[in-house]
Amino acid sequence: QPKYDVDEGRRGGMTFAVPLRGTLRLIVFDIDEETGAKSVKDIKEQDVYMGDIPLMTMNGTFIVNGTERVIVSQMHRSPGVFFDHDEGKTHSSRKLLFAARVIPYRVFFLDIEFDAEDIVYARIDRRRKIPATSLMFALGLDGDAILNVY
Repeated sequence: QPKYDVDEGRRGGMTFAVPLRGTLRLIVFDIDEETGAKSVKDIKEQDVYMGDIPLMTMNGTFIVNGTERVIVSQMHRSPGVFFDHDEGKTHSSRKLLFAARVIPYRVFFLDIEFDAEDIVYARIDRRRKIPATSLMFALGLDGDAILNVY
């Protein structure tokens, strides 16, 4: 049973929760030196308090330290390539700056974006911008192969 009800938790700055208890059992074995057989020497069992677990209210919220909280799940992005632009908001000339985000099934994100001077940059896992040519060199392309693509 909860220590406090929902209204008491809100007013008194308490948590609407129930105690979590578990029964732990310690079994001590005795090993025979000659045969290697195990035999039970002692068994100790004890109820242990592990902490309080918040309960969900009828509204689907939790009361923690008198404050009502809501769980919001994180959005999972589907794998694929997504194209976007900034609608001319980031540059004073209102020039559209285009970007692409590659979202693989596992590993890291790859962002490819243009700046105001039409230089292509890459970001790996939303970190520092690097020139896209540096990424291509790192992937094993040489200067001629890059020029042949473009």
